[in-house]
Amino acid sequence: MEKQKIAVLGPGSWGTALSQVLNDNGHEVRIWGNVPEQIDEINQQHTNTRYFKDVVLDENITAYADLAQALKGVDAVLFVVPTKVTRLVAKQVAATLDHKVVIMHASKGLEPDSHKRLSQVLEEEIPVELRSEIVAVSGPSHAEETIVRDITLISAASKDLDTAKYVQTLFSNHYFRLYTNNDVIGVETAGALKNIIAVGAGALHGLGYGDNAKAAIIARGLTEITRLGVKMGANPLTYSGLSGVGDLIVTGTSVHSRNWRAGDQLGRGEKLEDIERNMGMVIEGISTTKAAYELAQELGVYMPITQAIYSVIYQSASIDQAIKTIMSSEFREENEWS
Repeated sequence: MEKQKIAVLGPGSWGTALSQVLNDNGHEVRIWGNVPEQIDEINQQHTNTRYFKDVVLDENITAYADLAQALKGVDAVLFVVPTKVTRLVAKQVAATLDHKVVIMHASKGLEPDSHKRLSQVLEEEIPVELRSEIVAVSGPSHAEETIVRDITLISAASKDLDTAKYVQTLFSNHYFRLYTNNDVIGVETAGALKNIIAVGAGALHGLGYGDNAKAAIIARGLTEITRLGVKMGANPLTYSGLSGVGDLIVTGTSVHSRNWRAGDQLGRGEKLEDIERNMGMVIEGISTTKAAYELAQELGVYMPITQAIYSVIYQSASIDQAIKTIMSSEFREENEWS
């Protein structure tokens, strides 16, 4: 592939790691953010120490505080901003772009209140004459491992296969590999909803439960994620792939996962407001729990784990009581879908 110009919106951990992947592939990478000190650090020190203490970035990666400069003449735009501000940033991009680009996103969540997937938000805010079909880049990936070029395999999902293949070629190299997928609903819901289960898995660890409980919440969590996704129109096979069970395993078992860490601290008795303040990064699983709970109620989907975690976060239930509620709920068949 010829050298491409790519604007990466969001200099967080994942945005920074993906910028390095793109730079390794010979592309011109521009990171945009709204914290001047962080932008200056990336440009002058070639570090982003808020997220990576010991990583030096290639000096060819340039950071911008001016969105118009970052977007000027680019071939593609990658959104890696928190779910709750995706619409706001998309509005700014739509007002700034003056040519058609490939639009990608690598965030995982559902928009609060509307419960919309992020590709839907981007489609609504960026006019079709300025963009391709949206490509969701998602799968089992910790920024802490990608930034040191550990092997990572994820998905590029789009309604347009040619655009997905473009993104696949854009990113893929000897340590980072993308597989194309046309099930955008499945990939996006899997990436969003697994954060809820990761909070629960972390809570079980914090309470002192072992591997049996860990396996149970991951397996049954995948079942209810699939149940909701299929109700929304997803292909059930997607949930047995990288963006489904793959992402759930990596997020639900690792200290690198901020959602798992948040759950672990909840299980140890810490208060949510203290956890969120000390984390220093967005815990997407917290807001996604509310969106998924409300969506499940609206669509009539049985999601006991999500409901239990919702009761802890938003209804002041104790984690012990939430676990007892699940364990004493009605007996069901394992493959029941309603």
